[in-house]
Amino acid sequence: MNIHEYQGKSLLRACNVDIQEGFVAETPDQAVMVANQLHDKFGSEYFVIKAQVQAGGRGKGGGVKLARSVEEAGKIASELLNKTLITPQTGPAGKIVRKVLVAQDVYYKGESDIREFYISLLLDRNKSRYIIMYSPDGGMSIEEVAEKNPDRIFTEEIHPGAGLQSFQCRNIAFNLGLTGTSYTNMLRFLAGVYETFTGCDAQLLEINPVLKTSDDRILAVDCKVTLDDNALFRHPDLAEMRDLNEEDPVETEAAKHNLNFIKLDGNVGCMVNGAGLAMATMDIIKLSGGSPANFLDVGGGASAETVEAGFRIILKDPAVKAVLINIFGGIVRCDRVANGVVEAYRSVGEIKVPVIVRLQGTNAEDGRKIIDGSGLSVCSALTFNEAAGLVSSVLKGN
Repeated sequence: MNIHEYQGKSLLRACNVDIQEGFVAETPDQAVMVANQLHDKFGSEYFVIKAQVQAGGRGKGGGVKLARSVEEAGKIASELLNKTLITPQTGPAGKIVRKVLVAQDVYYKGESDIREFYISLLLDRNKSRYIIMYSPDGGMSIEEVAEKNPDRIFTEEIHPGAGLQSFQCRNIAFNLGLTGTSYTNMLRFLAGVYETFTGCDAQLLEINPVLKTSDDRILAVDCKVTLDDNALFRHPDLAEMRDLNEEDPVETEAAKHNLNFIKLDGNVGCMVNGAGLAMATMDIIKLSGGSPANFLDVGGGASAETVEAGFRIILKDPAVKAVLINIFGGIVRCDRVANGVVEAYRSVGEIKVPVIVRLQGTNAEDGRKIIDGSGLSVCSALTFNEAAGLVSSVLKGN
């Protein structure tokens, strides 16, 4: 689960991490009010207006702008709010800006005495350990740094039993070229960021840039946090931060039915029980000349209602030219799946794409009888190869 920048910064602040202060606004009038508050509290003359969408590259897309007065803060907010922002990570469809963050100017004494760094915490899956990835070249895409100057990217591997150690923080501060007060402040900053990351069961915490100000403060100017969905039961307060407007509505609907669904760009919809079987099914679709339109795992205890919901979700995709349902009946019974397919077929109405159903395992024979006796235009398969052949055939229009 992704959260907004202002929400991520609130988590950092709770762990005593210094941040670029600001408040969220949903109207131009609120933006003016926030700018006035920042002026009164921090003496800010300039303000940074940031579109709150869950995508990187906001600056490149025109979603981060500098206001040189309170009045200009309101004007820029008016220009951004309810507009579609397109960034390198949103795709051509973009995302609607529903909120802006009005933040203080932290580049207050010019750029000669400031520096920008990149710092992130994430899981190294090859080593099954958290790492801190950092670079003295912050404020730009870390992918560009990795491509052009890979020697400028450093990592610290964190032992799961020991956690982040003081010597590692000192090593990071040294590699970033810090001395004196800024060096000491970085040590405290890193300890707080690590506490935030582990305390909220994050999968990723990325700050770009981390700013060394002209008076040697270390601040989080941006913040991207991805939380582990599987750990949200431990954090009901964090679960409430979910912004459904930022998520794919189809994936949101699938989650309501406890379906593991990921939208892809192919032309063959697939519904499977079990992640391993789903991956194999996607491979079969590819080998048959098609391309999977989605990953959909209905789970081991799928009911007829769950199957019907999955079927409806697949058919909402106009790119789908065929549907392959591949179920191995272990815990889930094939006759239940078959009933779900039949009910979905009848309730959805006219279905213009071919549907192929392969059932094996518990009550597979009963399931096939239900499918074959339904009178519906559904192709039944027994083996993987047979299902692959049917997919190939229907895509070729045979």
